[in-house]
Amino acid sequence: MRTAEITRTTRETDITLYLNLDGTGRADINTGIGFYNHMLTAFAVHSGFDLTVKAKGDLEVDCHHTIEDVGIVLGQAFAKAIDRSTIVRFGSFSVPMDEALAECSLDISGRPYLVFNAHFNAPLIGQYDTSMTEHFFLSFANNSGITLHINVPYGRDDHHKAEAIYKAVAHSLKIAVQKSNNGGVLSSKGVL
Repeated sequence: MRTAEITRTTRETDITLYLNLDGTGRADINTGIGFYNHMLTAFAVHSGFDLTVKAKGDLEVDCHHTIEDVGIVLGQAFAKAIDRSTIVRFGSFSVPMDEALAECSLDISGRPYLVFNAHFNAPLIGQYDTSMTEHFFLSFANNSGITLHINVPYGRDDHHKAEAIYKAVAHSLKIAVQKSNNGGVLSSKGVL
């Protein structure tokens, strides 16, 4: 099975994360940040990955370290669980959420990169810093080895924009981790 469990403890956070790429979308999320719990739950449900996250962070400072470090650990777990030589590798998906649209295209290539084109109007959604959306996906991309392009061409409601982003990434990953039928790594070079 394509699974990974990682525990990471720093002076700022203590995180235990379990990921099953062949799950059913079961989520058990507790980060101490309500909206972030909602986003990670949506990510699990829409990717079909089982995801357990138990995170304790220095929320008395702000949400930055918790969100960043969960992104790091999720990326590490994804890199550990995936075998790049057996997958479709690419995935793209668009998610409309009422007036907002989010688009994601990605490549599980081993080459981390993030392009992020989304603007948020408000600094916070509950206790969730909207600027941390980009930072979470940067941490995830860097630690998973994924090239990740995220675009929100329009939308007014920040909740809708953020949720559409997490769901678009989830669906793109669901496509990209499917088993390839070509019998080898999907690259003209023969390696990733």
